[in-house]
Amino acid sequence: VDAIDLEQRRYWRTVRLPGAGGEHTGWIGLRFEPERHRVWLHASDGLLPVLPGLIWRVRALCDLDADPMAIDAVLGADFPGGAGLRVPGALDGFELAVRAVLGQPVTVAAARTLAGRLVTRFGEAVSTPDPTLNRLFPTPWALAEASPDALGQLGIVRQRQAAIQALARAVAGGALDLSPHADPARTIDTLQGLPGIGAWTAHYIAMRALRWPDAWPAGDVALHHALGIEGSPRARERACDAHSQRWRPWRSYAVLRAWSGLHTPPGTRP
Repeated sequence: VDAIDLEQRRYWRTVRLPGAGGEHTGWIGLRFEPERHRVWLHASDGLLPVLPGLIWRVRALCDLDADPMAIDAVLGADFPGGAGLRVPGALDGFELAVRAVLGQPVTVAAARTLAGRLVTRFGEAVSTPDPTLNRLFPTPWALAEASPDALGQLGIVRQRQAAIQALARAVAGGALDLSPHADPARTIDTLQGLPGIGAWTAHYIAMRALRWPDAWPAGDVALHHALGIEGSPRARERACDAHSQRWRPWRSYAVLRAWSGLHTPPGTRP
């Protein structure tokens, strides 16, 4: 579905977008040009009828509409050196949610392997200039109708199967909106009502798919380590939530800065 070239600062991926007359499929390429302060977008011809919507989604994917000065005014004292750090979004909220579920609680490499198997089995074929990019991410309807045995054959354990299919059915049936227009609080509640989806996953989805700037996965162990919070899991979660209140309404950006190792405790600042 996607590929990254860090040396060339390039990102490619297949795309499916709704539009007048039905779905439009194709591929896009992004090249990051820091010296010119921009992202260069190349879209395949099949996506030209939905180009305005595609541009809007790319801006959300790259968080291009963030206001670094306003964010740094709140976070700069506790996270120096993070001005301009963006929260990566998603072209498709359902895809992001499924990939988040596949990432619990395995390594990034293992999650990528599972996602690749899922796409190969249930994704539709698409033609691109890169033969390795040859599938669209599966639709909610395809995964909602998948048999548990077929998912199990891919190495996806039963708890993840149930979560993925619950997500797919909720999106396909209209009970769950994973677009940036959705209400964050309501969506987080709906997500946590699905089997196998807890607070961490719900806030992670809200942070990236819903573009909510104030998401805060208070139970995240890496976040606890980055902030120097110790104690029992429940005590760490409470302390982490209390610690974050001064970073509202930009806590999603505080998460990214903490994960990037930018937190500087008050006693250690020059």
